[in-house]
Amino acid sequence: MSATMTVCIDDDLKNRLDALAEATQRSKSFLAAEAIGAYVETNEWQIAEIAAALQEADAGDFASDDEVAALAKKWKVSAS
Repeated sequence: MSATMTVCIDDDLKNRLDALAEATQRSKSFLAAEAIGAYVETNEWQIAEIAAALQEADAGDFASDDEVAALAKKWKVSAS
């Protein structure tokens, strides 16, 4: 099932989308739907990871000073 949605974009972006559609032999609608899908997927993942990190922080699940220092040593950076 699919739904129709109207989106306003500036002229430059529309021209770039037109060129990309022509170059890839895909419709503008297909490319826009793919782009929106990728954006939503990325942001859903990011929001879920933030929520999980906040739960860990609320539970006091933090790295110890020694764990942070060991990681910094591994990557050869200063942890202070």
